[in-house]
Amino acid sequence: MLKTGIYVDAENIRLCGGYGMRYDILAELANLGESTLLRANCYLAEDRARTRDDHEYRQKLYRYHDILRQCGFKVIKKYVQHFVDDEGILTTKANADMDLAIDALLQARNLDRVILLTGDGDFIRLVVALQNMGSRVEVIGFNNVSNQLKEIADSYLSGFLVPGLLPIQGGNNENWQRGTAVNYNPERGFGFMRYVVIQPQGMAAETIFFHCSRSNVANDTLFLDPAAIFEFRIGVNPDNNRTEAWDIRALDEPFPG
Repeated sequence: MLKTGIYVDAENIRLCGGYGMRYDILAELANLGESTLLRANCYLAEDRARTRDDHEYRQKLYRYHDILRQCGFKVIKKYVQHFVDDEGILTTKANADMDLAIDALLQARNLDRVILLTGDGDFIRLVVALQNMGSRVEVIGFNNVSNQLKEIADSYLSGFLVPGLLPIQGGNNENWQRGTAVNYNPERGFGFMRYVVIQPQGMAAETIFFHCSRSNVANDTLFLDPAAIFEFRIGVNPDNNRTEAWDIRALDEPFPG
């Protein structure tokens, strides 16, 4: 049994496209297959002055903290500090990187696997240190992820591609998926979408045929970009009874229909 720990750099995730991330899905991910979740830490910022003076902010923030705890996460707060520089400009600071790194290093003695949610390249040395201690380090991020962090990790997966981790807006039907285009033939206008499914033993990659005529993408050269992420609906073509990807759109485009 693999003993797993999750460490979430919540401010980085929130600012880089992961706002609204489902922490219950994240916990389930760590318990798939031969893995069991041993530690789950979430590092976030709190503005104590605003908490004191803004009732609505306080209620919303503490409700968020309660949800994290219900999902099995320990909430580690870093309080926002306000500074006025020599030119009279107000700046704020709330960086929990050091707290996360120290906790991960100390707790990794009892872990086989670390799932790190961040895109911050400042954690590269932490990843190497954890690997040298014998832990497998998997990184999940959303936008603006350090390329070196992706390369140094034992595996990297976009959080957009983890089923259910970031719900598809307007895609209430379970047939909606997110994936990347592979083997696209621009001359013939078809290729395959690769997407991830969750099975009891873990995550697995699936592929499905698509034709550009079934997409809302204005320029099909986007299908040649391995970093581009698409949302699509799985349907059955009545002409040949083949399962295909329909209503394809790029991640940042309006939801079809």
